[in-house]
Amino acid sequence: MLDVAVIDEPSTAAVTLEPVRARLLHELAVPGSASSLAVKVGLSRQKVNYYLRDLEKHGLVELVEERRKGNMTERVMRATAGAYVISPSASGPVAPDPSRSPDRLSARWLLALAARLVQDVGALIGAGDKAGKRVATFAVDGEVRFANAADRAAFAQELSEAVAGLVAKYHDESAAGGRRHRLVAALHPSMDRAEEARDGA
Repeated sequence: MLDVAVIDEPSTAAVTLEPVRARLLHELAVPGSASSLAVKVGLSRQKVNYYLRDLEKHGLVELVEERRKGNMTERVMRATAGAYVISPSASGPVAPDPSRSPDRLSARWLLALAARLVQDVGALIGAGDKAGKRVATFAVDGEVRFANAADRAAFAQELSEAVAGLVAKYHDESAAGGRRHRLVAALHPSMDRAEEARDGA
């Protein structure tokens, strides 16, 4: 089972967004059969079997083993990943495009950049899996608490200058066999997940 799988097919994306199928995928982080799942989700075994066949057709679940139970065979399934990310490429022509209106101070442009990041890295992971190679990536995640808006602006300016300096130092347009890499640096207010969960309760 993969930690995360990227979905780029619209029909597969639609399947994962349907509530019952999404619940079954969640339950199948641990292998289970139609009978055991039926009890958990409150549906008939026949109905669960229908959903499982659909999930299997889209590559979202896989067969772990088959067990003989009396005069029938029970299929034990599991999800192909612990979590799924839908690539913006599944949205086709309405997918966000950061080249449309670049603006370093726009939250919507940041969202478009993040969408492109998901799409590009998802495609790289798919290509890497087919070639049996890992994708060379690097990421930094952290939080900083600013005393005021002026400090935040000063931090953003220093970060921009530092990144520009590093790019100027290491970028080599004429390097034979060199490969371009995309760099995305983002700064946005943190979300308090615990507080968000309480508000939604």
